[in-house]
Amino acid sequence: MWSWRQWEDEIQRRRRERRDKCRERILSMDDAKGRKTAAVIDLKKHRALWEDIEDVLVSRSRRHEKRIPLEKVKAGLIASGKLHG
Repeated sequence: MWSWRQWEDEIQRRRRERRDKCRERILSMDDAKGRKTAAVIDLKKHRALWEDIEDVLVSRSRRHEKRIPLEKVKAGLIASGKLHG
């Protein structure tokens, strides 16, 4: 059987765990209508997620650029010595 002090310690420990989990989450900002408009993330913990977001942004910014066929890219890499065919 636990003493009152042990119960209080356990409650405090659980509160700390909940608080720490909240810090790990990704926080979102809402506009006046309740729509999510921004996010705050911990870059140390969510670096891979940020890199994925960054890749999508770069890809979207380049969507109107002229594409180069894969065979032409390979031929150029072989000619420059960066790829052995």
